[in-house]
Amino acid sequence: MVPDTPHVEDVLFNPKDVAKGLSEGKVVVDMSSISPVATKGFAQRINEISCDYLDAPVSGADVGAKAASLSIMVGGPQEAFDRVKPLFDLMGKNVTLVGSNGDGQTTKVANQIIVALTIEAVAEGLLFASKAGADPVKVRQALMGGLATSRILEMHGERMIQRTFDPGFCIELHQEDLNLTLTSAHQIGVSLPNTAMAQELFSACSAHGGAAWDHSAMVRALEIMANHEIGGSAGREAASRS
Repeated sequence: MVPDTPHVEDVLFNPKDVAKGLSEGKVVVDMSSISPVATKGFAQRINEISCDYLDAPVSGADVGAKAASLSIMVGGPQEAFDRVKPLFDLMGKNVTLVGSNGDGQTTKVANQIIVALTIEAVAEGLLFASKAGADPVKVRQALMGGLATSRILEMHGERMIQRTFDPGFCIELHQEDLNLTLTSAHQIGVSLPNTAMAQELFSACSAHGGAAWDHSAMVRALEIMANHEIGGSAGREAASRS
């Protein structure tokens, strides 16, 4: 697992690369979050030397990694997946073979879109409620029992109210993921206007010194525009009692 697409290519195919050390029948597993388009090319080059390739990015952040409860989304052949799955099971609780090479990375991109936009929706909802004079703690509790409930409302909504923005999954890393998402969308000819907007909100947070904040702190960009902060000291005290 390395940070970005060029790093994976370098590890696999530089002059002292992984590819040169492979023998027939081996399986290469890449658990980085990188370009789905590039992944298909990497897999083809590995297949040409009679080896299999699995792209297996993860979701769950540091909490999932520490608890061995990551979601692992895998692209590649069934036989190779079956060989490696016992290792995946040591790291994750939700291990899914999505499809062929590149489909694991495609699923991770979809995950980043959904996470970013749900954080934005929770932030807008709680900000609206608080600005309108409702108690955001009680609003969140009420929403948790309805169709709007989600893990992001549960976890990140609480962070927004309590003002606990320590990583977590920092905004800088989420910006990198959304850069990859928007690049991938451009490559396949898909417009993602709301994802681009979420990226701008993360950029606004970074511009205000928040690159290391947890990505739930996207709410800070919206609060600055509204000149209103969710929670405050009363909200933190109420949330701590709930």
